[in-house]
Amino acid sequence: MALSSCHVPAISSFIEQTSSISELQQAHGQLIKNGLINDSYTASRLIAFACTNPNLQTISYAHSIFSHLQNPNSFTWNSMMRAYANSSNPQNALLVFTQMLETSVVPDKYTYPFVIKACSAFGGLNEGQQVHAQVTKRREMVDDKYVQNTLISMYANCGYFESARNLLDKMPQRDVISWNAMLAAYTERGLMDAAQVLFCEMEERNVESWNFMVSGYARLGLVEEARLMFDDIPVKDVVSWNAIISGYADVGGFNEVLLLFQNMVGENIIKPDKYTLVYVLSACSNLGALSRGEWIHLYIDKNGIGIEGFLATALVDMYSKCGETRKALEVFGTTAQKDITTWNSMIGGLSINGLGQEAVGIFHKMLNDDYATPNEITFMNILSACSHAGLLIDGLKIFNIMMRKYDIQPTVEHCGCIIDLLGRVGLLEEAKALLKGEASAKESPVLWQSLLFSCINYGSLELAQDFAKKLLELNPQDNAV
Repeated sequence: MALSSCHVPAISSFIEQTSSISELQQAHGQLIKNGLINDSYTASRLIAFACTNPNLQTISYAHSIFSHLQNPNSFTWNSMMRAYANSSNPQNALLVFTQMLETSVVPDKYTYPFVIKACSAFGGLNEGQQVHAQVTKRREMVDDKYVQNTLISMYANCGYFESARNLLDKMPQRDVISWNAMLAAYTERGLMDAAQVLFCEMEERNVESWNFMVSGYARLGLVEEARLMFDDIPVKDVVSWNAIISGYADVGGFNEVLLLFQNMVGENIIKPDKYTLVYVLSACSNLGALSRGEWIHLYIDKNGIGIEGFLATALVDMYSKCGETRKALEVFGTTAQKDITTWNSMIGGLSINGLGQEAVGIFHKMLNDDYATPNEITFMNILSACSHAGLLIDGLKIFNIMMRKYDIQPTVEHCGCIIDLLGRVGLLEEAKALLKGEASAKESPVLWQSLLFSCINYGSLELAQDFAKKLLELNPQDNAV
């Protein structure tokens, strides 16, 4: 997309079609070039785009534009507050609000909800109460349902349920959103008895109300209660199905997950989304249900669902755990942008299937990928692969890379892989030295026991006696030593 005109309508139209930070910068450049950067409408559109796509880069860019405006209007102020409220730094919304109060621009019915939402996001009860005090001084805000609903949500999320309920009871015209604000806070905190009382008291309910209840019970592992609530939902949506399916998945009810998915698809009313499919593929992985997993893969392809991110990871994991590494590699290879979980799943899948050399090959490909940086799980998987395959040189090199290049300190699990690897190839003294030198590992009975077995396998009885003595010190109740 290229800009050829320099008048306001053309630039505004371009901004509305902007889909990337580079295009946003291009539009900004045109505003500066043509002396329109202080035009309130076009600058506001520019900031609004950046703020509806909140990440560190876009918000930082939006704030740089905002800080150079001479007289930002209320829409622009609100856009900045909205962006920060939805970001990882919601406290900054209050800083913008404070700056706004120092100008002649008066906060409106959109301003307060953004600021209150920010207070809720970081648990800023005191700040929220101060904003509430300002709201009470303006009659039109006291009567505004949107403002009041946000206040109810803030107090409830901060655990001040009495204050939230007082606001709810005083509202002249409360709606289902008002009730749901309290219900969501109860269920999020696991207060299901209070949630049930409120749910029965509600003047009206929508599917979101039911979903809060199902999710609340499911999070506590109370799947029977969740199922009763789910079965009573008048009209379910995909969130309803995901709530009950994830609930069963979390307690290991994998057969029930597959039955629910079968019912969902059979009703042909609500289409599964990527989250549904991930839960179901995970159930297939845990059950070793390859044929079911293959059917779900066909369903994904037939319905044109893009295989990327966590869905690609779930497919790779399913095929790997069912022993179909060839199909896992096919899915992995056709995934355009692989995130670190996808790489980890593929490396781990090759490891559990005894394909250590192939896992090392995938690991080195990942190191050349611009979109993935190895983490602790990556190194756990690849070191495990090296250990099981007896790849001593590769394992030691990767262990060194982990600490020196990526500054990841070895955990007991990382050390365990290397110690096991050294023990497998008979380097028992080296394994002993590593174990004694790592504070995180030297008090682990499991690792000393692993070395003890290696000594026995290699007939090193003197070392075996040393390891048995240490093992008894760590675990005197172990009768097997």
